[in-house]
Amino acid sequence: MKFAFAVALAFGTAVYACQRDHSALGHSSHATRRLSRRQAAFPPTLTEQESILANSFDNNTISDWSYYYTHGDHIAGRNRSQAQWTADRWSENGFTSSLAEYHVYLNYPVSKSITLSYPNGSSYTPSLEEDVLPEDETTGYPNRIPTFHGYSFTGNATAEYVYVGRGQQVDFERLVELGVPLEGKIALAKYGGPFRGLKVKNAQSYGMIGAIIFTDPGDDGNVTEANGYAAYPDGPARNPSSVQRGSVQFLSTYPGDPTTPGYPSKEDSPRADKSVVTPSIPSIPISYEEVIPLLAALDGYGTPGNQVNRTRWVGGLNVTYSTGPAPGAVISMSNVMEDAYTPIWNAVGVINGTSQDEVLIIGNHRDAWLIGGAADPNSGSAIMIELSKAFGRLLETGWQPKRTIVLASWDAEEYGLVGSTEWMEEYIPWLTGSAVAYLNIDVGCSGPRPSLSATGDLHTIAVETMRKVIFPQGEAMNETLFDVWFAENEGVVGVLGSGSDYTSFLHRGISSLDVGSDANPNKNDPVYHYHSNYDSYHWMATYGDPGFRVHTAMGQYLTLLAYHLVTDDLLPFDIPNYAEQMQLYYDELLTVINSTSSQLDTNELLAAIDVFETRAAEVVALQQQAQATGDAALLEVVNRKYKDFSRGFTSQGGLPDREFFQHVLFAPGLDTGYAPVTYPGITEALQAGNVTLAAEWVTKTANGILVAANILKT
Repeated sequence: MKFAFAVALAFGTAVYACQRDHSALGHSSHATRRLSRRQAAFPPTLTEQESILANSFDNNTISDWSYYYTHGDHIAGRNRSQAQWTADRWSENGFTSSLAEYHVYLNYPVSKSITLSYPNGSSYTPSLEEDVLPEDETTGYPNRIPTFHGYSFTGNATAEYVYVGRGQQVDFERLVELGVPLEGKIALAKYGGPFRGLKVKNAQSYGMIGAIIFTDPGDDGNVTEANGYAAYPDGPARNPSSVQRGSVQFLSTYPGDPTTPGYPSKEDSPRADKSVVTPSIPSIPISYEEVIPLLAALDGYGTPGNQVNRTRWVGGLNVTYSTGPAPGAVISMSNVMEDAYTPIWNAVGVINGTSQDEVLIIGNHRDAWLIGGAADPNSGSAIMIELSKAFGRLLETGWQPKRTIVLASWDAEEYGLVGSTEWMEEYIPWLTGSAVAYLNIDVGCSGPRPSLSATGDLHTIAVETMRKVIFPQGEAMNETLFDVWFAENEGVVGVLGSGSDYTSFLHRGISSLDVGSDANPNKNDPVYHYHSNYDSYHWMATYGDPGFRVHTAMGQYLTLLAYHLVTDDLLPFDIPNYAEQMQLYYDELLTVINSTSSQLDTNELLAAIDVFETRAAEVVALQQQAQATGDAALLEVVNRKYKDFSRGFTSQGGLPDREFFQHVLFAPGLDTGYAPVTYPGITEALQAGNVTLAAEWVTKTANGILVAANILKT
């Protein structure tokens, strides 16, 4: 399909991220090859066009864009003006831009309450709200967003309650082993580990009737009030009233509009049963300050936390983290939500390339749970505006990309990757035929520590591009982004799981990358108030990235990476590295097998990896021949193979009971929602004790790898 036609489709309705939990591996560091360090040249040497792009970035204008995005209600379905503003800025910079509208199911908070009744007849009722801070103006806006869980269930629950740790399946299994009663109780869980929706799902599956989820300062590393740090706004520690909002959709089953699985959500679309991926019990988030009485009431009842023997069960509060229940200590909770079928708006901008059958998509979501969202997602949103300005200046020199560039500002990512999933579902035939890669920037900056996750073919170009960007470390300014990233990540490029808008593209066989820069309180970085009112412009300008210089470096990086993907005559993919990654995943799979009592023959998988490795070497030889001879037709053949081969990894019809996730090499864990599992069909079948299914997925995984290898065949 020619892209000119695709543009007409994409803008046919044009008159009108994140699921990242930073305490739960938002950027994965799954086992993979560690690069050996080579000192990046300093200062970096750039070509004339690279210099134009890099020098177009201005930290002051990025600050301006951030200020705009963080001073208005832009929750999903209520941000059309921001979507249009985004499209207008892109248009000013040479992108043909408009809005793509979808009609999706969302819900919004009406009221909520929690009351703890003690056996002695007294009670405690938390406010369930965050403090208004005079120093931080948006925390006191009259239209500030209440604390709530998106897609949460309207309902009441009254019962004794049990502390369930991080609410992972293994936590519940441990509680059963300990004889802790669960059925008919309310779950009290802390954030971290699995995606929050899976905590609610697990509680529901064990017969519990409600869930309350809190942030624990024990996950804030060194930067806590207990360690002498002042709390925000007076210092870098977490404000005690901070509450993490977020979706409770069952993200590891499928993302997108829960009522239109597998097809785009239009005004007249048929609607499916949403209970497959949304809870049927109420859930409410709470701050650590206000959860203390709930935890303290369990002290001395059930099993003490230090005897439960589960990962991170005990947190940083002055309580025992006992399981409970405490006889006569009863929680009454009420959660009322307003259901809505409402428009959402993706802003889409396009620069057509000379080769319209090859397309690069660069995306970031725009919606947030609050007025601010300075890090999530609007650090990425501000960077995207500056990126469009940089390409606009390059266009003024007469440059035109070889490959078409599509910019996307997604709506409703926070509810469950909704805007990007619906758009992908509408244009999947064109995307699978034309997309060369998807680049994602969600939390572009919440701190000074860059991270990167990507499919294997993008590792080399992604890492090499880091060497071209100066990173603002202290006063010296004598390190590249590569230097800082390598020191932080030991040369590991992460494996993609889920939690942001790359997910839908990755699982339709499109090479993908996710980049950002995060905080690490274990290294004394200011605590990032994820999904809280304190993820504000004031916090960012004071603590997160004073001067917006990390924003600038991450924007320069993303722009230079995109430039090479749309300009280089040869797609800069490293196919042999994909084979190397598959071998590393295979070694990891053997470790999983050896940790069980199962006998599983994996020779078929190993043989398929060997075939892929052979085909990768052959296509590299073909590439070298095309480059040596200047044979444009042969180079086009190589580019087509590089673009198409990864579709083979999604050729086997989707994982068991969650067909949306089609990639045979990696997927979000069924009970994590964020963190990746490699060879997921095999690994998760083994973990469930189903060796027959694991053997079936050895074959399916091998077949997917062989399909990809045959596309590379010369």
